[in-house]
Amino acid sequence: MNNVVIIGGGPAGMIAGISSAKNGNKVTIIEKMNSCGKKLLITGKGRCNITNSTDINGFIENTPQNGRFLYGALNNFDNDSIINLLEQEGVRTKVERGGRVFPVSDKSQDVLNALLRILKKLDVKILANTEVKKIITKDTLVKGVKLNTEEELDADKVILATGGKSYPVTGSTGDGYMLAKELGHTITDIKPSLIPLISQNEECKILQGLSLKNVAIKLIDSDKIIYEDFGEMLFTHYGVSGPIILSASAFLIRYKNVDELLKKGNIRLKIDLKPALTEEKLDARILRDFEEVKNKEFKNSLNKLLPQKLIPVIIEKTEIDPYKRVNEITKEERTKIVKILKNFVISINGVRPIDEAIITSGGINIKEINPKTMESKIIKGLYFAGEIIDVDALTGGFNLQIAWSTGFTAGL
Repeated sequence: MNNVVIIGGGPAGMIAGISSAKNGNKVTIIEKMNSCGKKLLITGKGRCNITNSTDINGFIENTPQNGRFLYGALNNFDNDSIINLLEQEGVRTKVERGGRVFPVSDKSQDVLNALLRILKKLDVKILANTEVKKIITKDTLVKGVKLNTEEELDADKVILATGGKSYPVTGSTGDGYMLAKELGHTITDIKPSLIPLISQNEECKILQGLSLKNVAIKLIDSDKIIYEDFGEMLFTHYGVSGPIILSASAFLIRYKNVDELLKKGNIRLKIDLKPALTEEKLDARILRDFEEVKNKEFKNSLNKLLPQKLIPVIIEKTEIDPYKRVNEITKEERTKIVKILKNFVISINGVRPIDEAIITSGGINIKEINPKTMESKIIKGLYFAGEIIDVDALTGGFNLQIAWSTGFTAGL
C-alpha cells in the first residue's frame, strides 16, 4: 500500500483519488477551498457537461493543444468509463447537440455528490481549507508535502492536480505551476483559452444580449481562415461570446503574431446570418417577404427574417433609406442586403482576461511527463492530472474528459 497525497480536489483530483484508492492505496486529497469540486459546479453553465459521446479520435481532433499525448490516458478511462461510474451512483446521463453529455437532472451538484460519495466509501481523506507550500523530495524522489500550517505529510506518491489560472474564485490560481517549477519542471506560456473575444465595433454594444443560433462564422486574418464553425454565439457589451466563439478563441490564441495582429485590427469575424440559404435562395426569400409587405417602409419589412434587435443595424449597414417603400427597393439594393446578411463583419481587437477563461492553455511541458502513467520524468513519484498539464481542448465536454482520463491514469 502506498501513501498517496493528491494536491487539488477538482475533477482530476477527485477521480485520481477514486482510482488510487480502488488500487489499494491510502489516499489524502488536499483542497485549499472549503470543499472539493468548486469549478465542476460551474461547468456547462451549472449543468455539468460531463464528457462527449465521440470516439477517442474525436477527442484527439478536438484537442488542438497536444491532443496525441492523451491516447494512453483516454484508453485507460474513456467517456463510457465516467458515464458508467456515475450511473452506478444513480446519476443518469443524456446526450445533447454536438455529442455533449449531461446529467439528466441538469444539475452539476448531482455529479459532485456522486464523486464525493464514492470517495467516502473508499475512505479517502479530504483536507479542506488547506494549502501545500512545498513538495518535499530527496534525490529526485518524492517524500511528502509541507502544508501552509508548516505540518509535513509523508507520501510515497504525490499527484499535482491544482488546475490552471482560469476562474481563480474556484481555487484555480496557478499555484501548482510554482510547485512544479521549484522541482525543475518547465511551464509553457500560460494563456486564456475558451475565452470571449473583444471587439471595438459599436454594433456589439448595440446588439449586446442578442443570441444567434444556427449561424456560421469564420475568423479571418486578411484572407486566411484561422477557424470556422457553425452554431450559437452571443453579442456582449465588450464583443462576442457563446460556444462557437469560445472554440474559435482556442485557435486564435495559438495563431502566429496574434497579439500584434489584434492591436492592428487585422483579425476579423465574418458571420453568415443565414448559412442554410445560398445567396440566390436568400434573395428569393427576401423577395417573397417584400411581396407580402410591399407598401410598408423598409424598416418594417425584415421582421420575419431577422431578430428585432438586429434589424436597425442591418438597415444602417445597407445604407438604404429606412423609410423607403419596399416596392421601391431596387434589385441592386436587395443584392446589398443579401451580401451583408451573408457577410456580417466585425473586427476583433483582443481577448478577455484569463480570470474569465473557461480553460487555461499552457502548463507542465508534456515532454517532461510519461503519457502512459502521467508520472514526472524528472521527479520519481510525482504525477500530474488535469488542466495543469499543457493540454487543452474545445468546448463540448472534452476538457472535463481530459481531467477524468489523466486523473484516473495518475491514480493508477
